[in-house]
Amino acid sequence: MTDTTRKTDQRPDQTFAPFLHFLQRAETLFDRLDPLLPPASAAPDWRDAVAFRWRKQGAAGFLAPVRKLSRIRLSDLKDIDEQKARINANTRQFVAGQPANNVLLTGTRGSGKSSLIKALLNEYAKKSLRVIEVDKNDLVDLPLIVELIEERPERFIVFCDDLSFDAGDATYKALKVALDGSLASAPENVLIYATSNRRHLMPEYFEENLETSRVGEEIHPGEAIEEKISLSERFGLWLSFYPFDQDAYLNIVAHWLKHFGCDKNAIARAERDALNWALMRGSRSGRVAWQFAKDWAGAQAVQSAGKTAKKAP
Repeated sequence: MTDTTRKTDQRPDQTFAPFLHFLQRAETLFDRLDPLLPPASAAPDWRDAVAFRWRKQGAAGFLAPVRKLSRIRLSDLKDIDEQKARINANTRQFVAGQPANNVLLTGTRGSGKSSLIKALLNEYAKKSLRVIEVDKNDLVDLPLIVELIEERPERFIVFCDDLSFDAGDATYKALKVALDGSLASAPENVLIYATSNRRHLMPEYFEENLETSRVGEEIHPGEAIEEKISLSERFGLWLSFYPFDQDAYLNIVAHWLKHFGCDKNAIARAERDALNWALMRGSRSGRVAWQFAKDWAGAQAVQSAGKTAKKAP
């Protein structure tokens, strides 16, 4: 029998056995990996929610719907009237399909920066406004997010809270390109709203001022300073927030105590406790006022319920 005859007589299943074994092992591996993979499509059901968070599973990202939203309204935000009016006007232009700016909100903590974004969503969700929250570390995925939403009919605010960068941070460059640094024009249905405690978003050092030069009567900042202010300048609208004075703080406390059902007499009695609360926290801010109002109103309600129970036969 020749070699040719022996090869012809081999059964097909013997010839392909190694290949079939490989396929079986690959199929088993894929079955194990399947639960660990992100959804097949990063695009969500847009009818399912009005707010989304960009989530990561491994190297892949997807939009997860936010099921429970804050109920805060623009009318709940006190003593930031100018900032509220300007960002409201910008957002109203945006949802109307008119030109509008990216917004950077900077300043003291707890002053209502992120609360404004939540309130704007509640105000304009019925007019097709949507908010996508993106963590600072995921800003490198901005091009992917934009690809998902640029053809949608809704108007999207990409929201990044408490934004700041360290020197050499890769996400810093990604945000610069997304704002105004790419050959492709930004989609008309996408804006970026960011909050930060730093106006220039990156730490600044004293020695960088030594790079400043004088040419005639003009002062030219050094390259390090220019680099650090270049990102914040790409936001068309800057809104600054400042610490509240005592009257403003007590005004916010009164608003939230009324929200929790306290009457005028109860609100007046709470003033001294509210000031002591702020003193212990070292801050008079909207957040501190909200936290005090929850604590004080809750304690009063428990005390009232206890007195009622004692009087009962």
